[in-house]
Amino acid sequence: MMLDFLAENNLCGQAILRIVSCGNAIIAELLRLSEFIPAVFRLKDRADQQKYGDIIFDFSYFKGPELCESKLEAKPELQDLDEEFRENNIEIVTRFYLAFQSVHKYIVDLNRYLDDLNEGVYIQQTLETVLLNEDGKQLLCEALYLYGVMLLVIDQKIEGEVRERMLVSYYRYSAARSSADSNMDDICKLLRSTGYSSQPGAKRPPSYPESYFQRVPINEAFISMVIGRLRSDDIYNQVSAYPLPEHRSTALANQAAMLYVILYFDPSILHTHQAKMREIVDKYFPDNWVISIYMGITVNLGDAWEPYKAAKTALNNTLDLSNVKEQASRYATVSERVHAQVQQFLKEGYLREEMVLDNIPRLLNCLRDCNVAIRWLMLHTADSACDPNNKRLRQIKDQILTDSRYNPKILFQLLLDTAQFEFILKEMFKQMLSEKQAKWEYYKKEGSERMTELADVFSGVKPLTRVEKNENLQAWFREISKQILSLNYDDSTAAGRKTVQLIQALEEVQEFHQLESNLQVCQFLADTRKFLHQMIRTINIKEEVLITMQIVGDLSFAWQLIDSFTSIMQESIRVNPSMVTKLRATFLKLASALDLPLLRINQANSPDLLSVSQYYSGELVSYVRKVLQIIPESMFTSLLKIIKLQTHDIIEVPTRLDKDKLRDYAQLSPRYEVAKLTHAISIFTEGILMMKTTLVGIIKVDPKQLLEDGIRKELVKRVAFALHRGLIFNPRAKPSELMPKLKELGATMDGFHRSFEYIQDYVNIYGLKIWQEEVSRIINYNVEQECNNFLRTKIQDWQSMYQSTHIPIPKLPPVDESVTFIGRLCREILRITDPKMTCHIDQLNTWYDMKTHQEVTSSRLFSEIQTTLGTFGLNGLDRLLCFMIVKELQNFLSMFQKIILRDRTVQDTLKTLMNAVSPLKSIVANSNKIYLSAIAKTQKIWTVYLEAIMKVGQMQILRQQIANELNYSCRFDSKHLAAALENLNKALLADIEAHYQDPSLPYPKEDNTLLYEITAYLEAAGIHNPLNKIYITTKRLPYFPIVNFLFLIAQLPKLQYNKNLGMVCRKPADPVDWPPLVLGLLTLLKQFHSRYTEQFLALIGQFIRSTVEQCTSQKIPEMPADVVGALLFLEDYVRYTKLPRRVAEAHVPNFIFDEFRTVL
Repeated sequence: MMLDFLAENNLCGQAILRIVSCGNAIIAELLRLSEFIPAVFRLKDRADQQKYGDIIFDFSYFKGPELCESKLEAKPELQDLDEEFRENNIEIVTRFYLAFQSVHKYIVDLNRYLDDLNEGVYIQQTLETVLLNEDGKQLLCEALYLYGVMLLVIDQKIEGEVRERMLVSYYRYSAARSSADSNMDDICKLLRSTGYSSQPGAKRPPSYPESYFQRVPINEAFISMVIGRLRSDDIYNQVSAYPLPEHRSTALANQAAMLYVILYFDPSILHTHQAKMREIVDKYFPDNWVISIYMGITVNLGDAWEPYKAAKTALNNTLDLSNVKEQASRYATVSERVHAQVQQFLKEGYLREEMVLDNIPRLLNCLRDCNVAIRWLMLHTADSACDPNNKRLRQIKDQILTDSRYNPKILFQLLLDTAQFEFILKEMFKQMLSEKQAKWEYYKKEGSERMTELADVFSGVKPLTRVEKNENLQAWFREISKQILSLNYDDSTAAGRKTVQLIQALEEVQEFHQLESNLQVCQFLADTRKFLHQMIRTINIKEEVLITMQIVGDLSFAWQLIDSFTSIMQESIRVNPSMVTKLRATFLKLASALDLPLLRINQANSPDLLSVSQYYSGELVSYVRKVLQIIPESMFTSLLKIIKLQTHDIIEVPTRLDKDKLRDYAQLSPRYEVAKLTHAISIFTEGILMMKTTLVGIIKVDPKQLLEDGIRKELVKRVAFALHRGLIFNPRAKPSELMPKLKELGATMDGFHRSFEYIQDYVNIYGLKIWQEEVSRIINYNVEQECNNFLRTKIQDWQSMYQSTHIPIPKLPPVDESVTFIGRLCREILRITDPKMTCHIDQLNTWYDMKTHQEVTSSRLFSEIQTTLGTFGLNGLDRLLCFMIVKELQNFLSMFQKIILRDRTVQDTLKTLMNAVSPLKSIVANSNKIYLSAIAKTQKIWTVYLEAIMKVGQMQILRQQIANELNYSCRFDSKHLAAALENLNKALLADIEAHYQDPSLPYPKEDNTLLYEITAYLEAAGIHNPLNKIYITTKRLPYFPIVNFLFLIAQLPKLQYNKNLGMVCRKPADPVDWPPLVLGLLTLLKQFHSRYTEQFLALIGQFIRSTVEQCTSQKIPEMPADVVGALLFLEDYVRYTKLPRRVAEAHVPNFIFDEFRTVL
C-alpha cells in the first residue's frame, strides 16, 4: 500500500513536505527581518514620540479609524509627515506584512491538509497511516512544532506593540486592504500583542503562550496523536548513534524540544496529567532542564513550567539539589577524563590509519562523551537560560558552577580540541572511504600473487634455497591464491567470513608442514596474512561511522550561546595568532547546525534553499568576522605605537652625516621597538592566513579577504570617530575654532595615512587603494545622511550604496542640528561667513569682519579642507550646499507668495509703479518721487527678502571657492584627467549645440547616462560654474521683475562706492554685503524664464537713464550714488554671467557705461 512516502509521485507526502519546508523558510525570514525593524516603530525616545506619535497607531486604531484619519486630515503638516513616512517605510513594512501573512497561511495550509487527510482526499491515506510511516510521523510532528516555533520567534524578536504598529501602518498605506481575498483581519487576530516582553526580568503574561497558540484552532485529535508519538517513539532513530544509556537524553534532545513546544497546544497535560508528565520527564528530562528549541533558542524548564502544576511537580525530581549535584559532578569528571584522551589523540602522528581502523568504537565513544559533556555544561551554565529574578534557578545554577568546577576557558578548550579531533577524523574517513575499493583490490592482488609464487616454489621450478618439491603444497597454495582472487568486494559479509577462514588456514599450514624452518616461506605466509587482515579492516570502513559522527557532533544548540565565548576566543588569538587554525574546525562544527533547517527545504526541492542557507551562512560568517576582528584591532593598536615612535622619537637621518654623530642618529632602542611591533603585526597576518579557504555553509570564506575586510572595518571605525570628534565646534568661540580644528584633524588623518603606507607591505594589501576607497565611503555616506534632512524620500541604511554589512560605517549620535560632521563643518563655515557679520572682498577672496575689519577667513580654508578631507570632502560639502540652496530658494518662493501676492497694499503699489514706468524704453518723469514712494510703501517686506537673497548668494560664493580649489588641485595632481574632462566637455557641448541647429545630428538618448555621469566627474574636478545651475523648477510669478528691481534700488542707499574695494556697506548697524547680494539676485533670476531677466535689466536701465536725466535738468554736476550702484550692479552682472557687454548696453547708453568710473 505504502509507496515511499517522500517519493515525487506520493501527493500526500509531497504536500506535508512542502508545508514543513515552507515553515523552516518562514522562520529564517522572521529572524532575518527582526534585524531590520525601523527604530521609529518602537517609539523609544522622546523625539520620535513627539514627531511620529500622531501617525503611528496600534490596534486601538481599528476601534475608530474614521476618527484617527479625520484628526490627521485636520492638520496639513501631519498629512505631509504621514505621506513622507509612507514613502520611506512602505517597502520594509510590506516585507514584514508578507512574513506575517505567510505565518497565517502556513497554519491555514496545515489545517487544510489535515482536513484533506480526514476526508480521504489522499487515497488509502489517513492520519493514522501517515503516523505509522517513519517519514510521515517525522513530518507531521515537525509541521506542528515549526508553527509553535514561529509564534515564539515572532514574540521574542518582534515585540507585540511593534507588530501592531506595523500592521496598522500597512493597513493604512497599502492598497491591498480593499481587496476581498485579503485576510488582514485573521492576521491581526493571530499576531495582536500578547503582552510578552523579551526584556530581562519582565513578567510573563497569564496563560502565555498557550492562549497565543490557541488563536487559530487546530484539530485536537491530531495534536494528541502527535504528542502520543513523541512520548513513546524514537522518531528519528537517534538512539542507535548513542548506545550508552547515560547518553539517552542527549540522543532524544531534538525530540524533547519538539515535545516541549507542542505541549503548549494541549496545556491540560501540563496542568493536570501527572502520570503523563512524569513519564515525559523521566524519559526526556531526567538529567537536563535547559533545552535548545530551534537554532540555539534556549529555554529553562524550571522557569517555563513554573505555572503548570503537573509539569512543575514532575520536574521537581530533576531539579532536586542532590540530583543537580550528582549530574554536575559526573560531567566534571567526564569532561576531565575525555579532555585528556582527546589531547592524547591530537598529538602529532598519533591518529594513523591502522590505529583509527582498529579503534573505531573507542574513538567514537570518546567523541560522544566529549559532545555530551560540552552540550550539558554549555546549556546549564548559560546566562541567557537563567532568569536572574528567580531565586531557585539562581541557586541551582550556582550549585552547578561549584560542583562542575566550571571554567569557561577550559570548556572552550575542550570544544576546540573536540572540533579539531572530529575534523581530522572526518577528513581521514572521507579519504579512506574514497580509496576503499582501490586498496581492497590492491591487497587482494598482492596476497594472491604471494600464494602463486609460493606454489611455484614448491613446484621445484623456482629455485629457493633448499626447498624440496612438494606437489600437494603446490596445489594447495594454487587453490588458496584462487580463493583470494574470488573474494567479492560487493558482498562484504561473505568476503569477511571467508577472509578470516583463509587467515586460519595459512596459520595452520605453517604449523603442520613444519614450514617454520624456512624463513623465506614464513615471510611469504606472514605477508599474505597481513594483506588479508588489511582487507578485513578496509571492508569495515563504513559510511555509518561518518553519519554517527555527524549526529554526535551537532552543535546547533550553541548557535547563540557561542557568542558568550567570543572574548575568550579573541584573547587566545591575541596571545597566539596560530590559534585561528583550531578555530576553523570549531566554525565548521557550528556550520553543521545548518543541516537542521535546510534538510526539509532540500528534500522538497524548494527555491527557498538558496535564501535560507544564505541567511544562516551569512550569520555564521559575520560571527567568524566578529571573532577575527581582534586581529585588525590588535594590528591597529601596534600601528598607533609605531606612528608615535616614527613621528616623535625617531629623527630623520640627513643626507650627510658626521661620523661622531652616527650614534645619536642610530637610536637603536626606538628602532628596535618599531621592528618588534612590525614583527607582531606580520605574525597576526600569518595567523589569519593559516586558516585556508573554508566553505562555511554555502559561503566561501577566503582568509585574505577576511583580513582585508577586517582591516577596512577597523580603519573605518577609527577614521569615522576621528572625523566625528575632530569636527565639533563651539559656536560662541571667538575667533572660530574652524582652522585649528581642521589642522588638528589633518594631522590625525595624516597619521592614519602614513601608518597605512608603512604597514601595507608587511600585511600584503594595497594600502593606498583601501585608504581612498574607505575614506571616500565614509565621507559620501555622511553627506548622504546629512542630505536626507532635505529629502522627502530618505535613503535608509540598507538602501545606501555606501553602507555595507561587513564593513559598517558607524552611525554616531548628532551633537547639534546637524546629523553628521559634514553638516557641522558646513554650518560652521556658513556661520563665520554670515553676510550680516562679514564682508566678502571678491578680489582677495577673503572675508572681513564688518565692525573690526579683521580678516575672518579666506580661500586658504578650502585648501585646508582639501588637505584634511580630500577631494571627497570638498565635493561632499559642495553637494550639501546645493541642497541648502534648493531649500532656501523653495523657502523664498513660499515667502514671495505670502508677503507679496497675498498683500493688497503691496500689489496696489506695484500696479501703480508698473503703470508709471511703462513703456520701459521711455524715461520716467519725476522719477525720484515715483521710485521713493514705491520703496517707502513696500519697506516692510525687504528685511526678509534681503536675508533670503544674501543666504543664497553666500552659498554660491562658497560653491565658487570650492569649485576653484577642486579645479586647482585637479590640474595639479592629475593634469591628464583635467585636460581630458575639459576637452570631452567642450566636445559634448559642441555636439549638443550642433544638434539644436540641425536636429538630424546625433544627441545622447534618454537612456544614455553619459551626460549624467560626466556631470559628476566635472563637478568633482571643479569644471563647472555654480552660477549657471538651475536649482528648482518654477512657475510664472506676477510682478517678479519689478519686485526684484525695487528690492535692488531699496538696498543701494545702504551701500557706498570705495575706489579700492568696490561697493561696501555704509553703516555696520544696517549690514548689506555686495557680492552675496549680486550673486543671490543673479541665482534667483536664473531659475526663471530669461524674459524676466530682460525686464529686470530694462527696469534698471530705465532707472539709470531717468535719474541721470533728472540730475542734468536740475544741473546737479555729480552722478548720484544710486546710479553708480546700479551701474556697478550691471557691470558685475555681466562679469559673473560671462555674457557679452551689449546685454547691458541695450538698456544704458554706452557713453554713460564707459565714462562713469572716470567721474567717480
